[in-house]
Amino acid sequence: MNNIICECGHENPEGAVLCESCGKPIEENQHLDGNDEKQLLNMRYDGSARRSKTYNRTIVDKIWNFFSSVKVGIWLIVTTLIASALGTVFPQEMYIPPGSNPATHYRDQYGILGQIYYQLGFHNLYSSWWYMLLLALIGISIVIASLDRFIPLYKILKTQKPKRHDTFLKKQRVFGQTVSKSVNTERLRKNLKKQRFKVREEDGSLLAEKNRFSRWGPYVNHIGLIIFLLGTLLRFVPAFFVDEFIWVREGETKVITGTEGKYYIENKDFILETYDENDERFKEAIQRNGQPVPKTYQTNAVLYERTDDIVVGKEPELKKIKEDEARVNHPIKIDNFTLYQASYQQNEFHNMTFKLHDTDNEDTSYGEFTIDLSDPEGEYELDSGHRIVLDSYFPEYTLRDGEPVSQSKFPKNPAFVFNVYEPGEDSDPEVSFAGIGANIDPTGENDYKVGLVDFDVRDVTGLTVRKDYTLPIIALGGAIFMIGVIQGMYWNHRRIWVKPKEDGVWIAGHTNKNWVALRREIDKVIEGTGIEPPIDQQEIKETNNSGYKEGK
Repeated sequence: MNNIICECGHENPEGAVLCESCGKPIEENQHLDGNDEKQLLNMRYDGSARRSKTYNRTIVDKIWNFFSSVKVGIWLIVTTLIASALGTVFPQEMYIPPGSNPATHYRDQYGILGQIYYQLGFHNLYSSWWYMLLLALIGISIVIASLDRFIPLYKILKTQKPKRHDTFLKKQRVFGQTVSKSVNTERLRKNLKKQRFKVREEDGSLLAEKNRFSRWGPYVNHIGLIIFLLGTLLRFVPAFFVDEFIWVREGETKVITGTEGKYYIENKDFILETYDENDERFKEAIQRNGQPVPKTYQTNAVLYERTDDIVVGKEPELKKIKEDEARVNHPIKIDNFTLYQASYQQNEFHNMTFKLHDTDNEDTSYGEFTIDLSDPEGEYELDSGHRIVLDSYFPEYTLRDGEPVSQSKFPKNPAFVFNVYEPGEDSDPEVSFAGIGANIDPTGENDYKVGLVDFDVRDVTGLTVRKDYTLPIIALGGAIFMIGVIQGMYWNHRRIWVKPKEDGVWIAGHTNKNWVALRREIDKVIEGTGIEPPIDQQEIKETNNSGYKEGK
């Protein structure tokens, strides 16, 4: 560092605009024009030496200078806001119907724009690496910009002296000279304390100061923003935030997603109540939608905790914790997890029973077999010795480009391809296709047909599983941010310097905002002291410049 020694003997760090001790301008850093005698001091950050304005040698300096720029911070925020807006053009993947394939859902629902939206990754925008990077860069910018300004400003305000150089006083915006031998300094001190100024004295010079804490308002804002951003980033850490969705069928016991296999839920019963179709309040809605209007829907559930270690293929040992009911706005709570009643599906196929009979005579029967649609077996052996091998299973059957495919893994429209083997034979099976309202012989030469006999349905409940440790962090960041806003908005840092001279006194004042209020307060302070009111040199300068332009 190339320190700068002032004429008062104080050694200032490189980049200082004003002497830290006496306040005299350091001309080489002032960048004054030819009319510097009338130019007011730049009191931004009290003339302290900022790292970003001093060093630009190493790569560390260049990175620091880049992120300390307010313009860079604003552009990062604007870019993030634009990206966030793009994420709201179409629903995020978490809000599309459960079980839907995002690759086809966006194309089918929103056309070519939806397909582009998906291919660009905007369907999961808020969890994408580049969006996280933007948030991290904003945080880095806030931290570096704050440190670049806060540390030198804190040091210079902490060590400021009452006795200031004449040039420092004369170039303040509010400045006045009083020629008098009868200045009542004792009355001046009392008036200052009455206005709640903290007064310090050095060799007869006074420094009166109040509301310095308001200068730290923007930095308190920054702390709040950093905590807020940290809470936002932690929402992508499973230990702090879980937001999952699970389907649980009646009679099914399923692990609760996001609990790392610790908790299970059993759907004992799903209850749906609808409004009376003759109720005048809902008659129009029922007629318009063509279906009943739900009044309430709830899940009667049993919650379990796993007591053994997780081993692949091993059935879990479960201990019953409690029975509870999940209704809309009345969730089930277990440990730090909350299960919300979010959705439902009625009459989902549970199992289907088929029989094997002759193609030409449906009254014949070689036996029946039942398929559990959630866990179908690969082979079924009938009492007659015939074997039915399940070749293909389509839970939600549809045709695409002439080929059978399944739109989801849920049994909404099940269809099957069976290989039928006669007793004692392992070669040349007959192939049959069977489903709801469909029974196809692809060769037209089959001796046997697989026909649907009966089916069973059950209801399915959809539960949102949520754990959120980030909410208190985000709320804390928001509260701190608002404290900083109030701190910097409703108070302002005011200083008054009084310096005795041989023929009277000089008085100067500075505030970071609200100059009118400062002048009014100075008028109260000098009342009865014999000191003449100071003038606002900025107003005079602007008036003179305006008059000069008009005359010209």
